[in-house]
Amino acid sequence: MYKYNENSSMKNRPFSLLFLIVAIIGGFVLAFFIKEEKVFLLIDLAVIVVCIMNLLIWKFKNKANKLMANEEEILFEVGLLSKTRSEINTSGVRTVKITQSFIERIFGIGTIEIYTSGDLPEVIAKAMPNPHKFRELIKN
Repeated sequence: MYKYNENSSMKNRPFSLLFLIVAIIGGFVLAFFIKEEKVFLLIDLAVIVVCIMNLLIWKFKNKANKLMANEEEILFEVGLLSKTRSEINTSGVRTVKITQSFIERIFGIGTIEIYTSGDLPEVIAKAMPNPHKFRELIKN
């Protein structure tokens, strides 16, 4: 049983998320008002479809990254259909580095880097929720 079991969050780019949602809603409103002009209606519907596809791809990319941890081990999985798994024993963890921008601090997400014996991080997990909860779990 993992005490920390999180996927990447879409909150790491809040302005992109807000822009896509506003573009989709605005596209539907605009499509309602320009019923006579077929060319503008087709362009508007194409914009709506592109924005929805962009949101879905972004959502699936975030679901593809999963970080799990308990007192004994850390497991980082990347991928939906084909997966890459990294497993680290917590006794081998030398450093856990958390990086957060101002916006990420507001939304409670951050980048977690796990260092073992080398100079380069073993795992880099971006846009992870509750990064300090993860660090406290590994420290104890």
